Amino acid sequence: MSYSEQFQRIDGLLMASRALWQVKAFECIDLPWRAAFPELAKQVWAIEDDLLDDIDADPQQLMVHLLPALQRDLTATRQCWSLDMLTAIKPQQHDVDELLVPGLSAAEQPHFSAHIKGCKWQQIVSFCNGLKHSNTEVLEWCAGKGHLGRLIAKAQHRAVTSIEWQQTLCDKGAAFAKQWQLPQRFVCADAFSPQSGALLKVDQQAVALHACGDLHVALLQHAANVGTKSVVISPCCYHLIRAKTYQPLSQQAKASQLTLSKHDLQLPLQHSTIANDKARSLRLQEVAWRLGFDALQRDVTQSGCYLPIPAIKQSQLSGSFEQFCQWAAAQKQLVLPPTWSASHYQTIGLTRQRLTRRIDLVAHLFRAHLERWLILDRCCFMQESGYQVSLSEFCAPHISPRNTLISATCLNSERNVRLSK
Repeated sequence: MSYSEQFQRIDGLLMASRALWQVKAFECIDLPWRAAFPELAKQVWAIEDDLLDDIDADPQQLMVHLLPALQRDLTATRQCWSLDMLTAIKPQQHDVDELLVPGLSAAEQPHFSAHIKGCKWQQIVSFCNGLKHSNTEVLEWCAGKGHLGRLIAKAQHRAVTSIEWQQTLCDKGAAFAKQWQLPQRFVCADAFSPQSGALLKVDQQAVALHACGDLHVALLQHAANVGTKSVVISPCCYHLIRAKTYQPLSQQAKASQLTLSKHDLQLPLQHSTIANDKARSLRLQEVAWRLGFDALQRDVTQSGCYLPIPAIKQSQLSGSFEQFCQWAAAQKQLVLPPTWSASHYQTIGLTRQRLTRRIDLVAHLFRAHLERWLILDRCCFMQESGYQVSLSEFCAPHISPRNTLISATCLNSERNVRLSK
């Protein structure tokens, strides 16, 4: 099945199921889809609170617990859409856990990776191993300290230009490159500036590992305009965009009826990854307290809208709920009544916390589908721009859940090289 056909199928599913995933749980005081999906509503309330995070963290368990009830609702309303439509993405063949790095000896590797945290180093090695060897110059987009570019320069003996907007990171990266005597230079520039776009060439391979949102989109657009020979990216943080809503790239996505907010674009990134019981308990307490305060402010202001409050310090959770509400009210210039029941609103907050967790659990059935929709939009755009595109998983999900590699090769690259000379 072509990327265009895959996109069309997933687009149809996401349109049909919007009521289940295109929701803001914090704004809800009931399951927003309860009337339309009564069996699903019964099922989510039948799941014990202590099991929610474990189910959410395992896509298979999520399907086991929710799909039968959802299917009963679909059958009752004669709807026939199915979640079983994601084409498997081929993983890389090498064993990423072995961290085999061509061009680095066993003695060199610890020194080369000393300043890189474990998972990040595994991601960089896996990404580098996924690149075909070539003599083409490399452009590393949103490079940070240039760790990926430095490894490519060392392992594949290639010249690398690394673009990064923070001068301090450029300086540190340049010092690393000098220490290892590598052909890597740094350009301090904003990825959205004309200066950065001008660095894209025809005879070049452009790479980006987890450049966020519009940053990797800008790279794709620049490369497509120039006809850059090869582009290899791993997308990340789709919600970090400059516009209020998602701006489709391909003609396929532009024709879709979906309008995606920044909140919608965070759905693929929502995973239960809290490390320990204490951290999980504090997070649940914070959510309950925020929602308890929201119930209070709704009664005070006679408003039906959720009121967000600033980030809090962990120490604020060691006080009382009443103290938390006084602080939150001060942050929003809200005058609380002389007397109010802290225990009443704390109970409401806990009830709404249990509700939001179940709303999110159902929405998470569709997080992989929305991410694939976004990835296929990028694939279709590059195909429309004259590129041959392939998808693969460059590392295991436990190394990074954002493990999709988009590789695009310009079909007219040789012609473009001749024209550029």
